[in-house]
Amino acid sequence: MNSPLRTDQLTKKFPALTALDSVTLEVPEGAVFALVGPNGAGKSTAFKTLLNLQRPTAGRAEVLGVDSRRIGADQLAQIGYVSEDQKLPEWMTVGRFLAYCREFYPRWRDDEAAELVRLYELPVDRKLRHLSRGARVKAMLASSLAYRPKLILLDEPFGGLDVLVREQLIESILERTPEATVVLASHDLAEIESFASHIAYLSDGRLYFVEEMATLSNRFREVEITLEQPAELPRELPAGWMNAEQAGVVVRFTDSNYGDRSQSEIRSRFPGVREVAARVMPLRSIVLALARGAKAAGGAR
Repeated sequence: MNSPLRTDQLTKKFPALTALDSVTLEVPEGAVFALVGPNGAGKSTAFKTLLNLQRPTAGRAEVLGVDSRRIGADQLAQIGYVSEDQKLPEWMTVGRFLAYCREFYPRWRDDEAAELVRLYELPVDRKLRHLSRGARVKAMLASSLAYRPKLILLDEPFGGLDVLVREQLIESILERTPEATVVLASHDLAEIESFASHIAYLSDGRLYFVEEMATLSNRFREVEITLEQPAELPRELPAGWMNAEQAGVVVRFTDSNYGDRSQSEIRSRFPGVREVAARVMPLRSIVLALARGAKAAGGAR
Protein backbone atom coordinates (compact mmCIF):
# COMPACT_ATOMS: atom_id res chain seq x y z
CA MET A 1 0.00 0.00 0.00
CA ASN A 2 1.65 3.23 -1.19
CA SER A 3 -0.85 5.65 0.30
CA PRO A 4 -2.69 4.89 3.56
CA LEU A 5 -4.87 7.97 3.09
CA ARG A 6 -6.18 9.74 0.00
CA THR A 7 -9.14 11.95 -0.87
CA ASP A 8 -10.74 12.82 -4.18
CA GLN A 9 -12.86 16.00 -4.39
CA LEU A 10 -13.87 15.45 -0.76
CA THR A 11 -16.63 17.89 0.19
CA LYS A 12 -18.53 18.43 3.42
CA LYS A 13 -21.30 21.02 3.58
CA PHE A 14 -23.30 22.22 6.54
CA PRO A 15 -26.37 24.49 6.30
CA ALA A 16 -24.35 27.66 6.97
CA LEU A 17 -20.97 26.81 5.45
CA THR A 18 -18.85 24.55 3.29
CA ALA A 19 -16.30 23.01 5.68
CA LEU A 20 -14.46 21.04 2.96
CA ASP A 21 -14.50 22.19 -0.63
CA SER A 22 -13.38 19.55 -3.17
CA VAL A 23 -10.25 18.54 -1.27
CA THR A 24 -7.94 16.17 -3.15
CA LEU A 25 -4.76 14.91 -1.54
CA GLU A 26 -2.64 11.80 -1.11
CA VAL A 27 -0.55 11.05 1.97
CA PRO A 28 2.60 8.99 1.25
CA GLU A 29 3.22 5.91 3.33
CA GLY A 30 5.63 6.62 6.19
CA ALA A 31 5.19 10.40 5.99
CA VAL A 32 4.80 12.80 8.88
CA PHE A 33 2.10 14.84 7.20
CA ALA A 34 1.10 18.21 8.68
CA LEU A 35 -2.28 19.76 7.92
CA VAL A 36 -2.14 23.46 8.76
CA GLY A 37 -4.43 26.44 8.42
CA PRO A 38 -6.35 29.01 10.47
CA ASN A 39 -9.15 28.20 12.90
CA GLY A 40 -12.22 27.13 11.00
CA ALA A 41 -10.16 25.98 8.01
CA GLY A 42 -11.77 22.51 8.01
CA LYS A 43 -8.99 20.45 9.60
CA SER A 44 -11.13 18.79 12.29
CA THR A 45 -13.93 18.20 9.80
CA ALA A 46 -11.44 16.45 7.53
CA PHE A 47 -10.37 14.10 10.34
CA LYS A 48 -13.96 13.31 11.34
CA THR A 49 -14.92 12.65 7.74
CA LEU A 50 -11.93 10.35 7.24
CA LEU A 51 -12.96 8.33 10.28
CA ASN A 52 -16.61 8.21 9.16
CA LEU A 53 -17.69 10.23 12.18
CA GLN A 54 -19.26 12.54 9.61
CA ARG A 55 -20.48 11.56 6.16
CA PRO A 56 -19.10 13.49 3.17
CA THR A 57 -21.52 15.53 1.10
CA ALA A 58 -19.64 14.67 -2.11
CA GLY A 59 -16.39 13.11 -3.23
CA ARG A 60 -14.69 10.27 -1.45
CA ALA A 61 -11.88 9.35 0.93
CA GLU A 62 -9.90 6.14 1.19
CA VAL A 63 -8.27 5.09 4.47
CA LEU A 64 -6.00 2.05 4.62
CA GLY A 65 -7.32 0.96 1.25
CA VAL A 66 -11.00 1.17 2.25
CA ASP A 67 -13.65 3.77 1.44
CA SER A 68 -14.00 5.90 4.57
CA ARG A 69 -17.76 5.28 4.63
CA ARG A 70 -17.08 1.55 5.01
CA ILE A 71 -14.39 1.63 7.68
CA GLY A 72 -14.81 -1.32 10.00
CA ALA A 73 -13.18 -2.92 13.02
CA ASP A 74 -10.20 -4.21 11.01
CA GLN A 75 -9.25 -0.69 9.89
CA LEU A 76 -10.01 1.02 13.22
CA ALA A 77 -7.74 -1.47 14.97
CA GLN A 78 -4.87 -0.09 12.88
CA ILE A 79 -5.62 3.61 13.42
CA GLY A 80 -4.54 5.72 16.37
CA TYR A 81 -6.62 8.88 16.89
CA VAL A 82 -6.09 11.69 19.39
CA SER A 83 -8.18 14.85 19.27
CA GLU A 84 -8.06 18.08 21.26
CA ASP A 85 -11.74 17.73 22.19
CA GLN A 86 -11.69 13.96 22.66
CA LYS A 87 -14.03 12.74 25.38
CA LEU A 88 -12.60 10.44 28.05
CA PRO A 89 -14.33 8.26 30.68
CA GLU A 90 -13.22 10.57 33.47
CA TRP A 91 -14.38 8.24 36.22
CA MET A 92 -11.79 5.64 35.16
CA THR A 93 -8.26 5.48 36.51
CA VAL A 94 -5.42 5.57 33.99
CA GLY A 95 -4.81 1.85 34.51
CA ARG A 96 -8.48 0.97 34.05
CA PHE A 97 -8.67 3.16 30.95
CA LEU A 98 -5.74 1.40 29.30
CA ALA A 99 -7.16 -2.02 30.23
CA TYR A 100 -10.49 -0.98 28.71
CA CYS A 101 -8.82 0.13 25.46
CA ARG A 102 -6.80 -3.09 25.31
CA GLU A 103 -9.91 -5.15 24.51
CA PHE A 104 -10.49 -3.31 21.21
CA TYR A 105 -7.07 -3.87 19.65
CA PRO A 106 -5.87 -7.38 18.77
CA ARG A 107 -2.32 -6.07 18.26
CA TRP A 108 -2.18 -4.44 21.70
CA ARG A 109 1.18 -4.97 23.38
CA ASP A 110 1.23 -4.98 27.18
CA ASP A 111 4.96 -4.36 27.23
CA GLU A 112 4.51 -1.34 24.97
CA ALA A 113 1.73 0.06 27.16
CA ALA A 114 3.86 -0.41 30.27
CA GLU A 115 6.80 1.35 28.63
CA LEU A 116 4.60 4.29 27.61
CA VAL A 117 3.24 4.56 31.15
CA ARG A 118 6.81 4.67 32.43
CA LEU A 119 7.98 7.12 29.79
CA TYR A 120 5.05 9.49 30.32
CA GLU A 121 5.16 9.06 34.11
CA LEU A 122 1.45 8.32 34.17
CA PRO A 123 -0.16 7.69 37.61
CA VAL A 124 -2.05 4.46 36.90
CA ASP A 125 -4.14 4.70 40.10
CA ARG A 126 -5.34 8.27 39.52
CA LYS A 127 -8.66 9.02 37.84
CA LEU A 128 -8.58 10.74 34.48
CA ARG A 129 -10.64 13.65 35.78
CA HIS A 130 -7.88 14.50 38.23
CA LEU A 131 -5.11 14.68 35.63
CA SER A 132 -3.58 17.81 34.20
CA ARG A 133 -4.15 18.68 30.54
CA GLY A 134 -0.70 17.32 29.67
CA ALA A 135 -1.22 14.07 31.54
CA ARG A 136 -4.59 13.52 29.86
CA VAL A 137 -2.97 13.90 26.43
CA LYS A 138 -0.27 11.44 27.50
CA ALA A 139 -2.94 8.93 28.54
CA MET A 140 -4.70 9.31 25.17
CA LEU A 141 -1.42 8.85 23.31
CA ALA A 142 -0.48 5.80 25.38
CA SER A 143 -3.84 4.22 24.52
CA SER A 144 -3.28 5.02 20.82
CA LEU A 145 0.35 3.90 20.49
CA ALA A 146 0.37 0.68 22.51
CA TYR A 147 -0.86 -1.38 19.54
CA ARG A 148 1.59 0.10 16.99
CA PRO A 149 -1.02 1.55 14.61
CA LYS A 150 -0.29 1.89 10.89
CA LEU A 151 -1.96 5.30 10.71
CA ILE A 152 -1.88 7.94 13.47
CA LEU A 153 -4.27 10.90 13.28
CA LEU A 154 -3.53 13.75 15.69
CA ASP A 155 -6.00 16.64 15.72
CA GLU A 156 -4.51 19.61 17.62
CA PRO A 157 -3.17 17.36 20.39
CA PHE A 158 -0.53 19.71 21.80
CA GLY A 159 -2.54 22.88 22.43
CA GLY A 160 -1.91 24.40 25.84
CA LEU A 161 1.05 22.15 26.66
CA ASP A 162 4.41 23.50 27.70
CA VAL A 163 7.39 23.17 25.39
CA LEU A 164 9.07 20.30 27.23
CA VAL A 165 5.90 18.19 27.30
CA ARG A 166 5.28 18.80 23.59
CA GLU A 167 8.84 17.83 22.74
CA GLN A 168 8.59 14.62 24.77
CA LEU A 169 5.32 13.63 23.11
CA ILE A 170 6.57 14.36 19.61
CA GLU A 171 9.76 12.38 20.16
CA SER A 172 7.84 9.42 21.52
CA ILE A 173 5.54 9.39 18.50
CA LEU A 174 8.41 9.53 16.02
CA GLU A 175 10.61 7.01 17.82
CA ARG A 176 7.93 4.42 18.52
CA THR A 177 6.14 4.35 15.20
CA PRO A 178 8.79 4.04 12.47
CA GLU A 179 6.42 1.84 10.50
CA ALA A 180 3.47 4.25 10.80
CA THR A 181 2.17 7.22 8.84
CA VAL A 182 1.41 10.27 10.98
CA VAL A 183 -1.13 12.94 9.98
CA LEU A 184 -1.08 15.94 12.30
CA ALA A 185 -3.28 19.04 12.43
CA SER A 186 -1.76 21.75 14.58
CA HIS A 187 -1.26 25.49 14.99
CA ASP A 188 2.18 24.91 16.51
CA LEU A 189 4.06 25.75 13.32
CA ALA A 190 7.51 25.92 14.92
CA GLU A 191 7.17 22.34 16.18
CA ILE A 192 5.78 21.12 12.86
CA GLU A 193 8.69 22.64 10.97
CA SER A 194 11.16 20.66 13.05
CA PHE A 195 9.80 17.19 12.19
CA ALA A 196 7.13 17.17 9.44
CA SER A 197 8.11 15.67 6.08
CA HIS A 198 5.06 17.00 4.17
CA ILE A 199 2.66 19.89 4.63
CA ALA A 200 -0.79 20.80 3.34
CA TYR A 201 -2.37 24.23 3.71
CA LEU A 202 -6.14 24.44 4.20
CA SER A 203 -8.19 27.65 4.46
CA ASP A 204 -11.97 28.07 4.37
CA GLY A 205 -12.27 24.42 3.42
CA ARG A 206 -10.09 24.79 0.32
CA LEU A 207 -6.74 23.04 -0.11
CA TYR A 208 -4.16 25.49 -1.44
CA PHE A 209 -1.16 23.17 -1.74
CA VAL A 210 0.32 19.84 -0.68
CA GLU A 211 4.09 19.72 -0.68
CA GLU A 212 7.21 18.22 0.81
CA MET A 213 8.53 20.48 3.55
CA ALA A 214 11.98 20.78 1.97
CA THR A 215 10.52 21.85 -1.38
CA LEU A 216 8.25 24.40 0.26
CA SER A 217 11.13 25.96 2.18
CA ASN A 218 13.23 26.16 -0.98
CA ARG A 219 10.66 27.99 -3.10
CA PHE A 220 9.46 30.67 -0.65
CA ARG A 221 11.47 33.87 -0.11
CA GLU A 222 10.76 37.18 1.54
CA VAL A 223 11.98 39.70 -1.01
CA GLU A 224 12.97 43.30 -0.27
CA ILE A 225 13.89 45.62 -3.14
CA THR A 226 15.60 48.96 -2.66
CA LEU A 227 15.08 51.36 -5.59
CA GLU A 228 17.14 54.33 -6.66
CA GLN A 229 14.01 56.46 -6.40
CA PRO A 230 10.34 55.91 -5.53
CA ALA A 231 8.24 54.26 -8.25
CA GLU A 232 4.70 52.94 -8.39
CA LEU A 233 4.09 49.22 -8.11
CA PRO A 234 3.38 47.65 -11.50
CA ARG A 235 -0.32 46.93 -12.00
CA GLU A 236 0.33 43.34 -12.96
CA LEU A 237 2.79 41.25 -11.00
CA PRO A 238 3.75 37.58 -11.46
CA ALA A 239 1.23 35.19 -9.91
CA GLY A 240 3.81 33.93 -7.41
CA TRP A 241 4.42 37.40 -5.94
CA MET A 242 2.20 37.81 -2.89
CA ASN A 243 1.31 40.65 -0.54
CA ALA A 244 3.33 43.32 -2.34
CA GLU A 245 3.68 46.62 -0.51
CA GLN A 246 5.78 49.74 -0.90
CA ALA A 247 7.19 52.39 1.42
CA GLY A 248 9.24 55.03 -0.34
CA VAL A 249 12.08 53.38 -2.21
CA VAL A 250 11.51 49.99 -0.53
CA VAL A 251 9.28 47.29 -2.03
CA ARG A 252 8.49 44.08 -0.15
CA PHE A 253 6.66 40.94 -1.20
CA THR A 254 6.63 37.16 -0.75
CA ASP A 255 7.83 35.16 -3.74
CA SER A 256 6.24 31.71 -3.67
CA ASN A 257 8.22 30.48 -6.68
CA TYR A 258 11.69 31.86 -6.07
CA GLY A 259 14.30 30.45 -8.44
CA ASP A 260 17.19 31.17 -10.75
CA ARG A 261 15.22 33.64 -12.87
CA SER A 262 13.74 35.64 -10.00
CA GLN A 263 16.48 38.26 -9.88
CA SER A 264 16.20 39.02 -13.61
CA GLU A 265 12.40 39.12 -13.34
CA ILE A 266 12.62 41.64 -10.50
CA ARG A 267 14.97 43.93 -12.43
CA SER A 268 12.78 43.80 -15.51
CA ARG A 269 9.72 44.87 -13.48
CA PHE A 270 11.46 47.55 -11.42
CA PRO A 271 13.85 49.89 -13.27
CA GLY A 272 16.50 51.50 -11.12
CA VAL A 273 16.99 48.66 -8.64
CA ARG A 274 19.80 49.38 -6.21
CA GLU A 275 19.64 46.22 -4.09
CA VAL A 276 17.64 42.98 -3.83
CA ALA A 277 17.55 40.89 -0.64
CA ALA A 278 15.85 37.47 -0.64
CA ARG A 279 15.51 35.86 2.78
CA VAL A 280 14.62 32.26 3.65
CA MET A 281 11.27 32.15 5.47
CA PRO A 282 10.33 30.02 8.48
CA LEU A 283 7.13 28.03 8.19
CA ARG A 284 5.20 30.49 10.35
CA SER A 285 6.01 33.35 7.97
CA ILE A 286 5.07 31.24 4.95
CA VAL A 287 1.69 30.32 6.44
CA LEU A 288 0.99 33.93 7.45
CA ALA A 289 1.82 35.08 3.91
CA LEU A 290 -0.53 32.47 2.47
CA ALA A 291 -3.30 33.47 4.89
CA ARG A 292 -2.92 37.14 3.96
CA GLY A 293 -2.95 36.26 0.28
CA ALA A 294 -6.06 34.09 0.64
CA LYS A 295 -7.84 36.83 2.59
CA ALA A 296 -6.95 39.46 -0.01
CA ALA A 297 -8.13 37.21 -2.84
CA GLY A 298 -11.40 36.54 -1.03
CA GLY A 299 -11.99 40.24 -0.51
CA ALA A 300 -11.38 40.90 -4.16
CA ARG A 301 -14.11 38.51 -5.33
